[in-house]
Amino acid sequence: MQDDTLMDDMPVDGALAADEQAELSSTERQQYLRHLQLPLVGLEGQLKLKKARVLVVGVGGLGSPAALYLAAAGVGTLGLMDFDEVALSNLQRQILHDTTHVGRPKLASAQARLSALNPHIRLELHAEKLSAVNVRETIQGYDVVVDGTDNFESRYLLNDACVALGIPHVYGSVYRFEGQVSVFAAPGGPNVRDLYPQPPSNALTCDLGGVLGVLPGLVGTVQATEALKWILGIGEPLVGRLLLIDALTMCFRELRVQKQHDIAITANNATRPLPPSDPPTSMASVPEITVQDYQALRDSDAPPFLLDVRRPDEYEIAQLDGTLIPLDELPNRLDEIEAHRDDELIVVHCRSGARSARATALLHGHGFTNAVNLKGGILAWSDQIDSSVPKY
Repeated sequence: MQDDTLMDDMPVDGALAADEQAELSSTERQQYLRHLQLPLVGLEGQLKLKKARVLVVGVGGLGSPAALYLAAAGVGTLGLMDFDEVALSNLQRQILHDTTHVGRPKLASAQARLSALNPHIRLELHAEKLSAVNVRETIQGYDVVVDGTDNFESRYLLNDACVALGIPHVYGSVYRFEGQVSVFAAPGGPNVRDLYPQPPSNALTCDLGGVLGVLPGLVGTVQATEALKWILGIGEPLVGRLLLIDALTMCFRELRVQKQHDIAITANNATRPLPPSDPPTSMASVPEITVQDYQALRDSDAPPFLLDVRRPDEYEIAQLDGTLIPLDELPNRLDEIEAHRDDELIVVHCRSGARSARATALLHGHGFTNAVNLKGGILAWSDQIDSSVPKY
């Protein structure tokens, strides 16, 4: 059985030594032969790749194909940042990982796969969650950042830090059957906030909205292509252009993105907070209950009322036998739970606890002060109480 710890012999800091950058070994020349035959790459271009430092943030759906192709292409130093573990539901799209790595760190799985694919490159591992505290320190020193994140908070953090430090930000996103790719934070070019001054109010991750498994492969491969073009200085990068991919019709469209000088980002505000998309009620003080406490209450003589605020398709996958009222319908369906206003407790749950926290805040704003959020939602219930409840 393969060890799930990160391998000690893989460097975690520094670039390739100067003598290692100066030439290609005979084995490398053989491995990169098809690059060496390209007029726009050749030996000079391959040495550029060997000297390059690229950071892939997130080794999931987008980061998997991006990291695989960057490693195969011979990018000399490849940084990988992730804090999560491999889940079975990842394997439909996250092709760096396999069933033998379920439950293990994604970085360990990625490290094993990439070092086997190309032992000539160095991997720098950042086993932490991206935050305003570590974003600048993490990306500093890289030539290009490939964004494999799946939420707007992380995308804004990367974007702002890349703008402040002058590092191109290869952006990608997927949702259901559609994808987007662009290169932001390039000199003189636009950034993510020029396209999205605020996150879309209906923004969902693929974990919540689903995604066709091959789509991240398509988008992540385009991201890797853009990173390689940037390093090599060839072609026309997607600067000021947003590539839109519709997998159902297999149509590729392009939108122009203009730089907005009035929202330019400087080093002083490069980690400013994410602008809220739906901020009417604070969730900081939303009361919570653990899955263990809820289990005890559910098995008592007077179980609490359970409100499920997920979508119907999620309810079909896994349920805790709660009353289903999706979050976006809740404001107009409060009358359906009016009879429970005087109950001892209304427990609100979703998949992970985020949407149910919003729902709990909304209920408190309408006088349902007996509502509490089920911390961790379905995922916590499956992990800590009943593993037969599917995780998705």
